[in-house]
Amino acid sequence: MRSYPVNSPQAAARVIALTLVADGDIGENEIEWLDRLAVHGQLGLARHELHALLDTFCEDLLSSGQLTWADVCPVDERTLADLMGEIQDRELRLKLLRLCVALAECDAHVAEGESIVLVAAVEHWGLPSKMFGSSSRI
Repeated sequence: MRSYPVNSPQAAARVIALTLVADGDIGENEIEWLDRLAVHGQLGLARHELHALLDTFCEDLLSSGQLTWADVCPVDERTLADLMGEIQDRELRLKLLRLCVALAECDAHVAEGESIVLVAAVEHWGLPSKMFGSSSRI
């Protein structure tokens, strides 16, 4: 798995990518949601950079044998901790959690894998659990 500088747009985009693949399927609703909210711009990336990073993240997961497209988080606990550890700025953490909650909810169903990612973010980043359900504040 590649690593990116702490708090970089690429590190932030990988948390989004993890949420995107965590339910075992990348749906059209999720891709439309990324574009509708201009997530790329919120992270400081061009649209094509975000989409390229999503592809790269999936390649990394496939090469590590972690991507199985099952309805569980596609990374092990160590990798999950490493990805969350690349985000240390509190404001960026809050922004990412709000975006990830909205992404998980965009298809009207929060899958087990998405829930695992969201709970990991709250725990690793020391954020209050009341953040769940806050997607309306994006």
